[in-house]
Amino acid sequence: MKIGWKSCIRIGVSAFLLYLCIYYWPAVSGIIGMIFQAIGPLVTGLITAYLLNILMTAYERRYFPKQQHKKFFSKSKKPVCMIGAIMTLVGIITALIYLVLPELLDALQLLAIEVTNGMKALLSNDWVKELLTEEKLAELASIDWKGYITQAARFLASGVGPAAGLIASAATSLVDLGITIFTGLIFSIYLLYGKDRLQRQFKRLMKCYLPEKWMGKTMHVLSVFNGSFRSYIVGQCTEAAILGGLCAVGMLIFRFPYAGMIGALVGCTALIPIAGAYIGAGVGAIMMLTISPVKALLFLVFIVVLQQMEGNLIYPRVVGQSLGLPAMWVLAAITVGGGLLGIFGMLLGVPLMAGCYQLLKETVKKKEEQLALTEKTAAPPQTEE
Repeated sequence: MKIGWKSCIRIGVSAFLLYLCIYYWPAVSGIIGMIFQAIGPLVTGLITAYLLNILMTAYERRYFPKQQHKKFFSKSKKPVCMIGAIMTLVGIITALIYLVLPELLDALQLLAIEVTNGMKALLSNDWVKELLTEEKLAELASIDWKGYITQAARFLASGVGPAAGLIASAATSLVDLGITIFTGLIFSIYLLYGKDRLQRQFKRLMKCYLPEKWMGKTMHVLSVFNGSFRSYIVGQCTEAAILGGLCAVGMLIFRFPYAGMIGALVGCTALIPIAGAYIGAGVGAIMMLTISPVKALLFLVFIVVLQQMEGNLIYPRVVGQSLGLPAMWVLAAITVGGGLLGIFGMLLGVPLMAGCYQLLKETVKKKEEQLALTEKTAAPPQTEE
């Protein structure tokens, strides 16, 4: 294989740039961080637009389908459906905050009082006094349990650290977060309103800068990943809403406290496959400890039974085989994604793994068909004796 001088120059320049990136990695990582911070609103807008487009597409299919030949309905379809999608998403987020946050803060405050009283009673027990030394007892008695839990409640309420010295920086962070969300929302509105034109422009760019043999492959890969993400988002949201509703109704029937808050919390965490509902159930059980330990234990039993019914009856019917990903690879995607990017990685890992699995399955099937055809062609003809 003959290598030209242009290829040698490209390889040399690439190796030199890689060396500079490794040697000056702190400076390079700082520049990369600045770039990601600068494009943060745009990324937020892209994600928001993708989520809103799922709702908007569903509304467009149902927006007077028999009247689309009329000018008024044809022109008003896009803005009306876009406003409806935005109002739906804002309404869902507002309802969840209204259901979860107030009761969660009240429960944490009550938990702080109960933990303080419980620790005092525990440390005054004769068996504990015999087990621990006086120094350990004095150290445990001096801990401000109520203060720690109150700080945790403030952290959940504001999203910032509990220290008083961080108030100014926390306010700045909240303002930056608000600006990022607002800018992202405006950008997502522009994307949704011009999505048809952007799609045509994107295809034209691909035709101009991609070889013809790569055009179809690239579009197919994008289509597979888009289908995986849409199926995952729609299926998981539907399944989470059903599970959260069943949890709230069951808690009302059995007269468990915090039915609305825990139902909404279980529904939100159920967006994470396999382990999500149990995470919400664990938080709910801790909240119920402030009322009754027996009810908290019975609630955990109720959640386990409900999760088994949901996993065997509801999930296969609602989500079904839309992702086409075996349970083993779902667990692997959650583990790897959670280890890399936390909760966001858990949410992102499953549809990415589903898309890769679908593409790999298609590739293997094509290879097997080609091998079978080659073997059939190469086989010698059978002669009759």
